[in-house]
Amino acid sequence: MKPVARTFKALADETRLRILVLLLEGELCVCELIAALELPQSTISRHLAYLKNAGWLKDRRQGVWMYYRLSHQTDQLRNALTGILDRHLAGKPELKQAFDRLEAFRREHLQQEA
Repeated sequence: MKPVARTFKALADETRLRILVLLLEGELCVCELIAALELPQSTISRHLAYLKNAGWLKDRRQGVWMYYRLSHQTDQLRNALTGILDRHLAGKPELKQAFDRLEAFRREHLQQEA
């Protein structure tokens, strides 16, 4: 029962739920999550660490940047919960705003690189 409790505890925070829904779209840099959620780096990093320790995320370093993605789920419960997150949270107004901020950040970043 402890792994199941840990799975649900990871979902018991609004910020972690928002991070998971954003990551349903694919891998994101910490800087992208900061822009999308408008939260400090320390807050984002703390929640990412929690989700990683609970088995929800994988990370990789590229230079000075850390990237996170959803881990491949072999657990049926996590697979079901991921589907529920996608169906029931992705369309919420606050998450739509986060996705809009993410896209604006990406557009601005691409313009700076050009």
